[in-house]
Amino acid sequence: MSRIIVISNRVSAGGGNQGGLAVALSAALRQRGGVWFGWSGERTDSFTGDINFQRRDGVTTATVDLEDQDIDEYYNGYANRTLWPLFHYRIDLAEYERDFAGGYQRANERFADTVRPLIEPSDLIWVQDYHMFPLGAELRQRGVTNRIGFFLHIPWPPRRLLNTLPEATTLVASLLAYDVIGFQSREWLESFADYARDELGGEIEDDVLRWNGRAVRLLDCPIGIDAKAFVEMTATPRARLTWRQMRDSADGREMIVGVDRLDYSKGLEERFLGYERYLLQRPEQRKEVFLLQIAPPSRADVTSYQRIRNTLEGLAGRINGALADIDWVPIRYVNQGYPRDVLAGVYRASRIGLVTPLRDGMNLVAKEYVAAQNPEDPGVLILSRFTGAAEQMPDALLVNPHSAEEVADAIHQALSMQRDERIRRWRALMDGVETYDVMWWSDRFTSALADVVQSNVENA
Repeated sequence: MSRIIVISNRVSAGGGNQGGLAVALSAALRQRGGVWFGWSGERTDSFTGDINFQRRDGVTTATVDLEDQDIDEYYNGYANRTLWPLFHYRIDLAEYERDFAGGYQRANERFADTVRPLIEPSDLIWVQDYHMFPLGAELRQRGVTNRIGFFLHIPWPPRRLLNTLPEATTLVASLLAYDVIGFQSREWLESFADYARDELGGEIEDDVLRWNGRAVRLLDCPIGIDAKAFVEMTATPRARLTWRQMRDSADGREMIVGVDRLDYSKGLEERFLGYERYLLQRPEQRKEVFLLQIAPPSRADVTSYQRIRNTLEGLAGRINGALADIDWVPIRYVNQGYPRDVLAGVYRASRIGLVTPLRDGMNLVAKEYVAAQNPEDPGVLILSRFTGAAEQMPDALLVNPHSAEEVADAIHQALSMQRDERIRRWRALMDGVETYDVMWWSDRFTSALADVVQSNVENA
């Protein structure tokens, strides 16, 4: 069995509270052997390419430090101020700077130079996410003939939006150096195929894209969670303690929970407005329910993230100031993160999981919420129809997060739902979460990569 080389922007540090992606990639590495390579998250005065090797829980990691200029232009710049907003349909926030694009390319060249000596002839190479679109092409230029796959964890935007990126054609062409390209949903795959066909002249049949003599497999491969482990986590002492604390804190009221990184793509402002609409339409329910929004900050160096934090703090304050009473606050807004076992207890204690991004590649919070529920008395998932998860989870209450009325109506429907319907919906959702778990995702992608015809690299 071939080794696997996983390459991503950041490398998991291991430990018992890893997220779903880290669990799947670590399992694949333990099964096949290999190395997980990426940025350490640390800064250096001068890039040397020196690699820090570590081994933990049977997984070998290899990390490098980056210079301040690389971090500012590659990570804070092109990845998170250009690609992230554009790929989440926010061209109004995308910043197109040549320095950003140059730094992004330079960092990927440095990654390619550094990881190249670690690659053995029979290795499978699996590159992760939008930080590393050109890495496959850079490895090909350095003589790598291995099977190389790429998985995109975020949405792929429609062709007309992507064309606002000055170097869009070059960027997409570089992706065609990969042998397999995976997407979270069929919608994102079709958006990519549309661009490759109409802008590059590629030919597509049976999800194989042919261009310049190469055949690239396009794969819709939605990621899941480690469902069994997450269910078991709800029974751990800390999860059970958290459940009791939340139920005591609720004091007989129903809890709605949202857990999202603080990001404009998550639809938090629209979520607050939809919840406010529910309270205004049904004043008799005001003291019967509350919203707990957990939103740990991220990318604090990026101006747009500073703005969304200020906006949400102001909005939460306005709603609480207008509607709260001496014994009740409608929104509990918390700007910090919590371990996954604590979140498991929070999810289990809540009547509604409110997952309403404006656009999301997948959204694993939706799946974790389902996995955390009590099978005999489950809560209700309200889910944005603009997430990749919506394709897999039609038994959730699907909403348009831009519509405060739809969100308010869904909250009312969820709170009014009888137990038999809640159980029926939950059982259908849980079947999908268990069947299409994170190991199914990893096995599906690596199997597709292993099946690639090796002669494909002759035209790389």
